[in-house]
Amino acid sequence: MTAGAGRPAVLRRALRITLAALAGFYPLLYAAERPTAALYALFAPIAVGLLSAIPGSGRRQALVVLRVLPPALALAALGTALAVNTWAASGGMLAVGFLLAFAAVAGPRAAGAAPGLQLFYILACFPPYDPDSLGDRLTGLTVGILLLAATELLLPDPSVPAYRQRLADAVGTAARGASGAGVPPQNLRDAGARMRLSRLPPSERPAGASRTDRALEQAGRAVRRLLDQLATLAELPPAADPASAALLGHIATVCDTCAQSLRTGRPPPVPGALEEAMRGFQSARVRLASEASAPGSPPRTDVLRRQSRVLALAESARIVEVAVDIAANGRPADQPAPHDLFWYARLSTPRLWARRVLGNMTLRSVLFQNAVRIALGLAAARLVAGSLDLAHGFWVLLAVLTLGRTTVGAAWKAVREALVGNAVGALAAGALLIGLGSHTDAYAALLAPAMLLGFSLGPLLGIAYAQGLFTLVVATAFAQMTPVTWQLSEARMIDVATGSAIGLLCGLLAWPAGARREAVRAMAALLRTCGTLVPPTAEDLLTPSPVAPAPPRTLPSLHRLRLAEAAYAQYRSESGTAADDTGPDWHAVLLVADHILMGAYRLPRFGLRPGNGPSPPCADWARASASHLDRETGRIASLLIGDRPAPGTPLVPPPEGCSPATLSVDLEVWMTSLGLQLTRLEASAAQTHRSPDRREDPREDRREDRR
Repeated sequence: MTAGAGRPAVLRRALRITLAALAGFYPLLYAAERPTAALYALFAPIAVGLLSAIPGSGRRQALVVLRVLPPALALAALGTALAVNTWAASGGMLAVGFLLAFAAVAGPRAAGAAPGLQLFYILACFPPYDPDSLGDRLTGLTVGILLLAATELLLPDPSVPAYRQRLADAVGTAARGASGAGVPPQNLRDAGARMRLSRLPPSERPAGASRTDRALEQAGRAVRRLLDQLATLAELPPAADPASAALLGHIATVCDTCAQSLRTGRPPPVPGALEEAMRGFQSARVRLASEASAPGSPPRTDVLRRQSRVLALAESARIVEVAVDIAANGRPADQPAPHDLFWYARLSTPRLWARRVLGNMTLRSVLFQNAVRIALGLAAARLVAGSLDLAHGFWVLLAVLTLGRTTVGAAWKAVREALVGNAVGALAAGALLIGLGSHTDAYAALLAPAMLLGFSLGPLLGIAYAQGLFTLVVATAFAQMTPVTWQLSEARMIDVATGSAIGLLCGLLAWPAGARREAVRAMAALLRTCGTLVPPTAEDLLTPSPVAPAPPRTLPSLHRLRLAEAAYAQYRSESGTAADDTGPDWHAVLLVADHILMGAYRLPRFGLRPGNGPSPPCADWARASASHLDRETGRIASLLIGDRPAPGTPLVPPPEGCSPATLSVDLEVWMTSLGLQLTRLEASAAQTHRSPDRREDPREDRREDRR
């Protein structure tokens, strides 16, 4: 059952849909005597208000509903034209089904509207082929959507904080943490956790392909990392380090300015002040390292290590600064560094959308997988319904659309509940039709309470209740338009069972495990790709030349990171996985990748280098450790996909005498931290494979990879 906090929203939505549907249905049916227009006026609010997830509330939600109207009219017209024969309608269903489902690449807002838009084509593509009725269809559809938009204004949901406001609050917390205001470490971590996309309403997630959405999402990731780094720094013993205190003050100022810009909408100052402070801080670190290396000087390695953490923290704050500037001002005057991280900053909007679409046109994309599964299911359902000449065949497609799930197990559970609900609803509807006969006024009186109950109790109590009550809604609505008998309920039972069987078959044949297997593959590929960045990054810090070699290419790793995040997001949204803590720590995989990427960006620019080059023993340790970490990431990736690699070995500490004069402190801190993270990740993965109730055969993953 829905939590208590969600019940008022469900009830308001049910009331809005009922008012909008009946306000168009009754006048068009009884006053205008246009049954076709009345049918579309009835189903339009149901499609957009119930099947779709329209973001926002009040005026914002009404505007989104109005934007749905043009594509809805186009789809209804297309369905009317292609209803000429079964093959044309099925081919159109395949194309429309794929395009609307694949629209999820534009973010959760586009994905939320897709199911309702599918219904407009589904309704229109069934017999009778009657192009002359197109006017009534479009009229009813327009009336229904306009009335729904009006009810969104009259009965709005409470507004939720926008992403910019959430981001501003998190950046403000980071400013207080950097200023030494005594924010507890746990509060800093909690503020970062609130920025996780899984904890945000889908409508507020910056998941689009535009420059603004990409910049806001990047700022959110950076501030999460910044808050975690501040919490870790606050847990370290205090140290007399004026240079770090000064840089933390700069970080606090930049974060406070960014927070104010996000809250007020005023453009932030041109980025660059924090990077200038970081370069000054780096110069002070070089002097400190030289003094610590002088004969007879006390070692300052602990202070240098602390400064390395502060510099990494400042780099996270700099990314927040640049990303907020891009979100506020659009294209920056100059390409911000590093280029790979801000690759989108100077690209046009069409090119950004092309990158998003082409990047997901792969069998490894869960968005592509879902689109293919949905399109095949709907097209097959339309072909079967047309070939068998099923009465009210659109219910077959509606069953595929509403009962389909990303895993075959979840789909079977939904189908079982739906069949039970439909059976009970069919019996109740049959008894109702037999008892009331042709008393149209009685059906008209029952339709409103039936809709209110169906659209409120269904979402609250589950699929069985939703399907059973919707059967009553259908019966009371159709009984007012044409003479019907108890066989209407029988036809709906047959159609729902047919659609369920088709949906299950498609789910069984097309990626039956959902996103779990794809998440495993994506995470393993991400680890392998990121692991290859460690040796060249280490080699850069071991190069005494003032002209450092070019940093390693990180765009392949960033692409893998996007695919892994998408697969992980879907996996966590699938039924039964939200509370599943028996698998590997996938979030830890993302953190490892993030740690490697940020080091590959930061160390070539701000890494402390030994003045005369590293000593041979220290250089040998660094190169051997970098190769070891590269192998470890590949070995753990193999462990994730079900292989049984040989046990690994922990990273050995640097040999005695590796001071800042003989080895980069930043490189040591980075690789040591990475080694600890990999050890924790391996422990979680190994525990998974020892679990007796593991649900998948790892050999299947290897066979699939070989294909």
